[in-house]
Amino acid sequence: MTDFDFMLTEDQIGLRDMVRKFAQEKVKPTCRALEREGEVPEDLVKEANSMGLNLVSLPEEYGGLGLDKFTYALIREQLAQGDAAFTSRVFGFGWSPLKIAGNDKQKEWVADLMLNGGILAFALTESQAGSNAGAMVTTARKEGDEYIINGTKNFITSGGDAAVVCVFAVTDKEKGSKGGVTGFLVPKDWPGFIVSGHEDKMGFRCAHTSTLFFDDMRIPSKYRLGEEGEGFKLAMKILDDSRPACGASAVGIAQSAMDEAITYAQTRAPGGKKPIIMNQGIGFMLADMEIQIQAARQLVWGVCKSADAGIVNKKLAACAKCFAGDVAMKVTTDAVQVLGGNGYSREYPVEKLMRDAKIYQIFEGTNQIQRVVISGIQAARK
Repeated sequence: MTDFDFMLTEDQIGLRDMVRKFAQEKVKPTCRALEREGEVPEDLVKEANSMGLNLVSLPEEYGGLGLDKFTYALIREQLAQGDAAFTSRVFGFGWSPLKIAGNDKQKEWVADLMLNGGILAFALTESQAGSNAGAMVTTARKEGDEYIINGTKNFITSGGDAAVVCVFAVTDKEKGSKGGVTGFLVPKDWPGFIVSGHEDKMGFRCAHTSTLFFDDMRIPSKYRLGEEGEGFKLAMKILDDSRPACGASAVGIAQSAMDEAITYAQTRAPGGKKPIIMNQGIGFMLADMEIQIQAARQLVWGVCKSADAGIVNKKLAACAKCFAGDVAMKVTTDAVQVLGGNGYSREYPVEKLMRDAKIYQIFEGTNQIQRVVISGIQAARK
């Protein structure tokens, strides 16, 4: 029984508990061992797929589970408590690109790939176009019924493992982000699509992050996602839709770090005296961690409930992603502090959690960009 089980259905509780058991007994120890080498436990990915976890966002009409965003957030948080990078590898970018702009044939094609264990990756970032995505230079030139794509995408999570990559390129340099960017669904191993080696990252190491090259890659118009020129707006909508899931993973990291810190503080008793959790300095630190995690979780749940009610709240989505990411970084840092020198050692898991947390202030729109979004909405309010 947890604090908010009264808000959940029996099915949600059962699903959450099943994922929690898998995450704690299999994902957590395996990923902790493999992350030093930056390996992805593909055997566990297959096991997660056999549980149907990769199909949570796929609509029932296409053979998926069709779960709502709130239930998805419950599952994602639990799996991220095992390992956040593994969670990203299992879910990919979900069904969002197809839900927002896919046509019937594209939906059927991608659904079939997902039913066979495939995931989608999202390729927007470039070396000179990170936070300012409108500065991208990857191009797509129309020639007959084909587009010829040239350019490079950087820091693409699961870019080499995905069955399909959602790629954005400039089709009209004069219009730029205002009608000059177009989205494409690029299948894995397509001629002219080249995946580099994997980034040697600080954290988030049980998911591969790659650079993608497009060298005169010809792709038929049927692979275009949405209409020509609508790509930038589409990319922003996809990110808005994905932010609650991102926030849920961040909450999972924070919860795992606090659990580790509490366990340590309950058993650590220097000189055989009282455990350090009885010291007010430590007790208050742990209390603040609890407060922040509970607040972040409720914010994520709120934006999920909003989306499930059919309300697209861009401001709330940005708030959830930003706050949960900041909480994950603060809580994991404090967890290291609670453990002291041991927290700084790889013998204990909190140092890994701290490294994993940092990316949640960076990817899918930095937390500075989230604040730009939020303040812009506030400035336009009447």
